[in-house]
Parts: sequence; C-alpha cells; structure tokens
Amino acid sequence: MFPLSSLLHFPHRSHHRRHHHHHLLLLFLRRTLSTTAAASTIPQSPPPSTPLQIPLSFPTYLICSSNTSLGKTLVSTGLAASFLLSTHSHSLLPPKKFLYLKPVQTGFPSDSDSRFVFSKLNSLAGRRTIRRSFLSFDHVLKASRSAVGDVPSEECEPGMLDLGSYSECRVVGEEGGEASELVCKTLFAWRDAVSPHLAAEREKGTVEDSTVLENLQRCLERGFEGWDNSNVFSVIETAGGVASPGPSGTLQCDLYRPLRLPAILVGDGRLGGISGTISAYETLKLRGYDVVAVVVEDHGLVNEVPLASYLRKRVPVLVLPSIPQDLSDDLMEWFEDACGVFDSLFKIMLSAYSERIKRLHDMPKKAGEVFWWPFTQHKLVSEEAVTVIDSRCGENFAVFKVNNDVMTQQFDACASWWTQGPDATLQTELAREMGYSAARFGHVMFPENVYEPALECAELLLEGVGKGWASRTYFSDNGSTAIEIALKMAFRKFTFDHGTLSDLLNDDSTQRHSQLMVLALNGSYHGDTLGAMEAQAPSSYTGFLQQPWYTGRGLFLDPPTVFLCNNKWNLSLPEGLQSHSLKYGNTWFSSRSEVFHLSRDKSDIAEIYSSHIAHTLAQYPESKGIIGALILEPVIQAAGGMHMVDPLFQRVLVNHCRNENIPVIFDEVFTGFWRLGTETAAELLNCVPDIACFAKLMTGGTIPLAATLATSAVFDSFLGDSKLKALLHGHSYSAHAMGCTAAAKSIKWFKDPQLNRNIASGGRLLRELWDEKMVGEISSHPAVQRVVVLGTLCALELRAEGSNAGYGSLYASSLLKQLREDGIFTRPLGNVIYFMCGPCTSPEVCRQLLIKLRRRLDEFSQIR
Repeated sequence: MFPLSSLLHFPHRSHHRRHHHHHLLLLFLRRTLSTTAAASTIPQSPPPSTPLQIPLSFPTYLICSSNTSLGKTLVSTGLAASFLLSTHSHSLLPPKKFLYLKPVQTGFPSDSDSRFVFSKLNSLAGRRTIRRSFLSFDHVLKASRSAVGDVPSEECEPGMLDLGSYSECRVVGEEGGEASELVCKTLFAWRDAVSPHLAAEREKGTVEDSTVLENLQRCLERGFEGWDNSNVFSVIETAGGVASPGPSGTLQCDLYRPLRLPAILVGDGRLGGISGTISAYETLKLRGYDVVAVVVEDHGLVNEVPLASYLRKRVPVLVLPSIPQDLSDDLMEWFEDACGVFDSLFKIMLSAYSERIKRLHDMPKKAGEVFWWPFTQHKLVSEEAVTVIDSRCGENFAVFKVNNDVMTQQFDACASWWTQGPDATLQTELAREMGYSAARFGHVMFPENVYEPALECAELLLEGVGKGWASRTYFSDNGSTAIEIALKMAFRKFTFDHGTLSDLLNDDSTQRHSQLMVLALNGSYHGDTLGAMEAQAPSSYTGFLQQPWYTGRGLFLDPPTVFLCNNKWNLSLPEGLQSHSLKYGNTWFSSRSEVFHLSRDKSDIAEIYSSHIAHTLAQYPESKGIIGALILEPVIQAAGGMHMVDPLFQRVLVNHCRNENIPVIFDEVFTGFWRLGTETAAELLNCVPDIACFAKLMTGGTIPLAATLATSAVFDSFLGDSKLKALLHGHSYSAHAMGCTAAAKSIKWFKDPQLNRNIASGGRLLRELWDEKMVGEISSHPAVQRVVVLGTLCALELRAEGSNAGYGSLYASSLLKQLREDGIFTRPLGNVIYFMCGPCTSPEVCRQLLIKLRRRLDEFSQIR
C-alpha cells in the first residue's frame, strides 16, 4: 500500500497536529480500501525456520509497567528526547538514531502511542535550540480492518491489513548537516480500546506470538542499517501491564520472554501502587528478566521510599514530576521539568548495557580459566568455541555470539544432557512452584519427617511409573546415587532370599565373604560414582585413565540391537547369538511396532535368546562371584551410543532372572517420564522390575532430584530390630522440597492431555514426534550408518572407520558446527549425533530439525 502522503514536511517550529493527522488517515483508508487486495491473514504460525536473532550491538530496552495508563509512553518519549535532543554539548555531535517500537496497539487510530512519541518529539525539537537537524518518522505496519475505517467488526473478514501508513517531519537545526532520526513504528493495531487479546478476537485479527517476535526482529535488524552502533538506541514498549494478555492471549511478560531484553518498569505512584509495582517486579524476575530501573510518578505519597527499601537499592527508583491532569496541556513544560530525571535514567540504561555486553564478551575467556568441564578435553576447546548461554526459554537457549554481538536462539537438541522437557509455559509454572516451595520450606531434613511436596511426589511416582509393582520411594539427588542405592537394595534382597542374611548378621569376623556381582549388558552406563561404574561394562568411562580402581564386578552380555537402515528396521545379533537356523525374516521388521510386539515371545529367536542366556550363566564360575542382581537400561543404551537393545532379549533376560530369584533393577534415569514415548520404558518391555531408578526428566530438568522405587519385598528385607539392618544411606538434601515440588508438577503436566497436546492413546503414549518419511530418508543417506528413533529421541550414527568411529571421534565436529549455525545445539557421542526434544515439543518443530539435518548431511557427505 502506498504511503499516506508523498511526504509530510513540517518546517522548523511547525508542529504536527494529532487530530488533523487522524482525519487524513481515515480519509485515505476509506478511499483505498475498495481497491486494496484482500487482507493478508495471520494463520496459526509454525515455528520459525530460522532462529530468532536479536542484535545487541546497540542498547535495546523493554518498557513495561505494573498497570495500564501509568506513563510508559511518556517515559519512551522522555528517553528519546534525552538521547536525540540533548543540549549539554557545545560541539556538533555525530547524528543519532532512536527506534521506538510499539508491537501491539489498541484503540487505534484515535489512540496511537507511536504517533504520540512522534508528535511530542517534534514539538520538543521545535521548542529547543538544536544544532543538528532532526528527522522523524511514524509508521503503522498492520491493522485490523475495523481499525482502518467504520466497518463493524462482525462484518470484517479475518486477518490484518498491510497498512503501511507513513508520516515524516523535519526540524532544521542551526548548523544543518546530516540529521538525527527518530523512527516510530506500530507493528499491529486494533480499533477497540480494550486488552489486545479481546480486541484481536472481536476484530478477527489474531496474531501469533512468533509473528510478533519475528516482526520485532526484522525491525531491529533493519532499523539501524548504515548507522554507527554507538549512536543508536531502541525501546520496545508493551501494552497495558506486565501480565496483560497479548493478541494471542499469552501474557506479555511471557510473549517477549524469548528476547529477554532488560526492562524499565514504570511503577505506580498512587495509593495502592506499592503493592502493584512490587508484584510486577516479581513477575518479571520470576521469568528471568533483568529490571534495570523503576520509574514512578510523584503523587505526593512518597511510594519510592518503600520501593527502594524493598529493592534494597539493587535497582534504582526514579521519580517523575506529577503529570498534569488537564487534557488540553501539551505537556511541553512537564517534559522540560522531567528532563533531568530522563537524563539520569538514560545514563543508568547506558551503563547497564555496557556492563552486560562486557560480561558477555569476557565470559568465554574467564570460563576457560576457571572451569573444569565434565567430559571435555580442554586442549580441544578454543575460546571461540565456548558457547555463551544467556538464558533458556522453554526448549531454546539464548546464545550470545561474541563475534557479531547477536543473541540467537538455539534449540536444545541435547535436552541438556537428557534432563529437559518443559516448554516455556511449564518452565514458568515450575519457577513459580519452586519459588513457593523455597519460601515455604527452604530445606528441611527428611528422615522420620513428612511434608507435603515429598509426600505428593512419592505418591505420584508410585501411582505412575511404579504403578502395579512398587510400594516404596527412596529419594536421593542424582541418577548415579540412585543406582548406588538400587544396588544396595538388590544385594540385600538377594542375600535375604537366598538365606545368607542371617549368617552375615551373626558373623562378627572381618573375613570377606563371596563377592556379589551384577548381570548387565555390554555398552551399558549407569553413572560416574565408583559403585555405579563397577556395575557397568568396560568402556571409555571405566578405563584405567578414568577409574584405576575399576574391576567390572559383573557378567556382561553382548546384546542384540535394532536399528533403522535404508528405511527398514534391522536386527543385529552379536557373534555369540548368530545361528544358521535363523531365517532371513527373523532379522528384519516391517515396522518399529513389530519390534515390540508380544507375539515375538513365541518366535524362534526368543528360544535362541533363552538358551544363550541360560548357557552363559551356567558357564560363569562362582570363583568370580555370585550374580546378585540384574541391572538394565530398558530399551535404549544412551551414553553407550544410543543403541536400541532388542526388547525381546531384555524381556527374556528379566524372566530368566525372575526364575533364578535374582533381583531386577531398571535404570530409567534416561528412559523414564516419556523420554521413549511412554511414561516408563517398562511399558515398552511389558515387564516390571523389583527396583527402578528415576531422575533427569522427573523434575523437568530444572533441579536435581532422583528416586529409587522398590517393591514391598525389597523394603521388607531391610526390616529388623537393629538399626544396623536398615538401609544406612542418605543425602543431606534427600527429598528436597523444591525438587519434590518440581517433580510433582512435571509428572502431572506431562501426562495431562489438556496441557500436553502430544498425549495420545488414552494417556498412555506420546504421538509420533518425528516425521516417519523424513526419518526413513535420513536412514538411507549414504553418510548414515544407522538410525534409532523412539519417543523424543532421534539418533544416528555416521558412517566412519578407524579413529573416525567411537566415543573419542571428532568426525562429526564440522556437521555439528553447521547445525549450530542453523539454530540447533547438539553435542555428539563420538560419531553418533542425536536430537532430543521434550514430551511437549510440537511435531512441526521436530520436522524443522530433520529438514535442517538432512540438508547438512548432504553438505557433509560432499566434503568427505
């Protein structure tokens, strides 16, 4: 649509009149609506195909308030005047540019905050003696149809018009030259002067959050092209209060959270305003915002004093003069009176910006000097390779790019070492619930005590992942210690069942008894504490360089695995299981569901598995120890390379141990809580353990907590008259109230179909998150050896040989670098790379990840 006028030029000291502009705008819109093409609608927007990027090479601030009509636009105007119209310097300064963005405007066109800033700055420029010329613009980009003319909202077609209205004004300075600029933009406007979500609904002009953020990004990227970043400044002004809904219904404090811009909070100086201002401040802090300053109008109640006391002078509180109530007042005198306050506020904002940028730039170097990162060879990590994570919002990191001062979004495809699952909404809910728990309990000790978060969490665990088999919950702090506890439980249960416990209790000698061993699988991993490492097979994690005490106290079987290759599910048998009697049809499957089908229990391969297990255990010499427990990662061996173990093999193994009265431990630290598409991987195996360990996703990954669940029989083996017979194990932070609160919230949220749209099959399964056709194509890619996809996991092994294969391989480094440029943060297991989403992740997000992966695989194979 063409501009409102070719050029609205205003000579020096001539002021733009709001009512005249409004009249011209309405006339123009009514005249052109009849010839305008149909409005572009705003559909349910998919996730962006390119990561959101916000430039930080110049200051950008969010202007928000504790309620509506408190003066946000006055503050924006005052800051613009302080930046552009300063008269403190006698020399002609370089031209400056100020960008004012109003993403959401209601009450349009009779009310327009961008037009207010535009007209007031021109008036102020006309009143002052300015040396450099001043050029200002006001744009309105999109508006609902009812906002651009007298069209009843019920008669409007849905969507938003590409309005493109444009006004310009120039005030000539004393010395001429290149002009400083004010650019005001309203991104989306509606007619009704009500909350944006209500106006958007009434006027059939809903705008999705992603659309608002993408438009903001474009405005910030393009707004300062060709300008020296040291001479630019930007503010984004919200609508209403911090918790007022945006056009989609999302609260604005949540809508703008992915940007995590520092905020100026306009507080309330009226009676009752202290409470409202503190509530708004806490709302912002709860979501991870940095509040740089609080500004309040002077109403004679000295609200700034208790506010400053509450904030403990961490955040400055500035007081503006009382605003004239006379509607005919042009506010020029008020702006002059408030000039000193705005100058002070502006200096605070500049200082906070400089300090933030310096911190972000210094972090990689400082990290390399003071951190000892886990699983990291520091000689291979340059300062440039350090990822600076500014925050997390749902599934995305906000990553600061030091080389170009950009904050970009990266999807956390590692799920932060498999812990993360919440979307942005659940993240906020968890923060609030944990804050409540911390305020209510802090930390209280657990033995022989009860408090609500621990009790609720334990009950939810027993009704959920432990339903039908577990009766007791033992809390600890992480997955590895949960495994240590499970081993203690299992060995006690074994000695109890096999009649040796009473002998041990009566034997006070120091003589060492027969050593108890575990039955486990090669490729297993159960944590990094010494006991947990003893229960896993030899690997890169257990070698002499890592654990000189390691002996590997167990019998470790080679498991058969299942994977997708050339769009076909294949069964790979280890050497000890290969048999000439197997038919070709036994080693591949038409679908993944066939792999898990119980009809396989009567197949030839089931008999082969059973015979192989029985024969191997019979050959195990007692001189090495007695098998006192079976420990398994059900279905997926994660750290071992993202291998899918044949569920039939694991089921046969569990049944064999049941017959031999050997306690069964499921290590579900990785697999639990919907990671594999069911609440517990035991559902996939169709068998239950005696003991199971959970952590990671149990709390949504927000705080450490682990749980070891056990049957009544396991618990009973620790009962007795002596305390020495009890389980003498514990942690200072056992059943920490914040962790239990987070776990209870996450457990309920993930399985609630009203909150998690991925829940299907009557609440038993997640819907398929990874596009089956695309996964099949990737499995047929020449650069790919195998693919495993299940639940929230999609993993692939790159074809590699020699030193390019295995855990120590750097073969995938170039591919990972390209994926990070695409907005995907992932960390490999050697030449195995994986994407991991959360139980709430949209399948469309997963599809976008696969599209980028497939494109980068093509490039990767060309350079190899």
